[in-house]
Amino acid sequence: MSAPELEMTPQIALRPPSTVMRLRRLGAMFPTRVSFLRTLMRDLAAENVQVTRPFWNMDADGFGHAVYTVRLGGYDYSLVAISTDLPPEMRTDRVIATAWDSAYVLYDGIPGTNEIARIVASAPHQEASRYTLRDLVLSRANKSVRLFQHVTDALKRGEQPDEHMVRDVGYLMRTTAVYGNGKFGIADRAHIADRPCLGGPFAIEMLTVWLIRGFTHDLAEHVGGAPLDPKLKRHLGIGNSTGLGMAPFLVSHPRLLDSWMQVRETALARVAALTVLNGDQQMQILALAQRAAQHLKEWSVPDEIAQDRITQLRADWPAVQALLEETLEQPDPIAKILNASERWFEDTQELLVALLLEPFGELIDGLTDCMANPYEAQIAPAMTVSDLTALIARDWDWACDIDFESKCETAQFWYVSEAKQEPRLGLRHEEDGAELESPLDIARQVARLSDALEGETGIVAELLLKRPDLRFATRRVQSLAIAPYGEICDNMIGEDCLPIDMLRCKLSFFGAAKFDPKSDRWTRITMCQGAPLFGELGNADDWWLPCFGE
Repeated sequence: MSAPELEMTPQIALRPPSTVMRLRRLGAMFPTRVSFLRTLMRDLAAENVQVTRPFWNMDADGFGHAVYTVRLGGYDYSLVAISTDLPPEMRTDRVIATAWDSAYVLYDGIPGTNEIARIVASAPHQEASRYTLRDLVLSRANKSVRLFQHVTDALKRGEQPDEHMVRDVGYLMRTTAVYGNGKFGIADRAHIADRPCLGGPFAIEMLTVWLIRGFTHDLAEHVGGAPLDPKLKRHLGIGNSTGLGMAPFLVSHPRLLDSWMQVRETALARVAALTVLNGDQQMQILALAQRAAQHLKEWSVPDEIAQDRITQLRADWPAVQALLEETLEQPDPIAKILNASERWFEDTQELLVALLLEPFGELIDGLTDCMANPYEAQIAPAMTVSDLTALIARDWDWACDIDFESKCETAQFWYVSEAKQEPRLGLRHEEDGAELESPLDIARQVARLSDALEGETGIVAELLLKRPDLRFATRRVQSLAIAPYGEICDNMIGEDCLPIDMLRCKLSFFGAAKFDPKSDRWTRITMCQGAPLFGELGNADDWWLPCFGE
């Protein structure tokens, strides 16, 4: 979409970062049509992508390897999938695992016999192996043993699996990592970022996940000796276990986070500026509201806090549907609905936001071209100290008001595990290691900067020559001035900081649903549930919050 078109598109004022960028609201986000997986599916459909399976070498029990190939934007990509016989005692989703039920490499091109052999030998060892620039993504997954066994046993009997069990679990396998961008020697993102359909954030990883999901379907049908009913197959996504390793990403990439949130909030502002809705749009919104109600009925989790939030969503939703019924025919309907929605808690508001974006692809889909952001935060050394002080007063009052002398406001610290090189969270006043703290204490550092600026004059460069310890905080303050949605407006080291909120925000942008927290530090999710199967890309964009009842 060109700059003139962007300028001419009506929109209301964006919701302020002080509202949107709070941890509790970020932790209430749902997938939308601007999520990365949804964008990829539209691109695959536009390219009329065909998935072929040129190689299938599996024994009767489903152990062996296979190759899937797609041609996208003039380039070939191949998923090499390896299924292994894993002893039950070795099956774990924890990062300390050294073996998995399956392993995968997304390969740049079509691998020959020697390359397939290399990948089959190396991929099951994951980070213990070495890779090449032809290897774009590295992943691994474990079976949902109970459901996989049930599905294959049913197929062997000439039956279809139990619908309720398929609905409740939702996937045959769950990935425990999907590595891209140069990890362990695979290709850097820059290697493919300029290729068609892969310029958006995590596009190559989303392609890998979709192909893995199709492999899990094929594997179950192979072991069971019969095809799955397409409705059941469509509902079987790919699971994922995600923990603390992902949480700091949003803090470490403020310019990228700003782009993601700016697109989402701009999309909402455009939709809210509509002065009238036609009959088809009204009907679609009401149908989606009913779908959301069904989705909430089918979404239950063991975690008591998370289930209480789902229960509250279910309780609120009839009133949401009533509001839609009475408002959609009025002038400025979306704006009125958003204003009225403030009576409900954050989860209900954010589910409604996701719903209201859904019917308006022509208005907002082009915004996804703006979600990639290669720029990093930079210090502006010529800025005056007085201007820096003014930025803190304007944007960071929430940080400067925190009492960092209080134990509860400094209760936690982030660090990197020496054993696995993964982010971890420690208890400052109960555990050792705070001297190794990672710089995720953004609010505390900015508060210290604010104190240090008292009585200072001149320019930033002069200040930082005297106080190089203030460089990090200075860069964050200056970055937020041009990237207003780049900062989470909460204390990342306080006792109330819940990493699960950061996880949910990022995963919602991936396109994840059915969040199933196992603690405030890790969660299971489902990806691609309801997404088009390999031969169904003609209907690539009507699977928001899929429901088994449909």
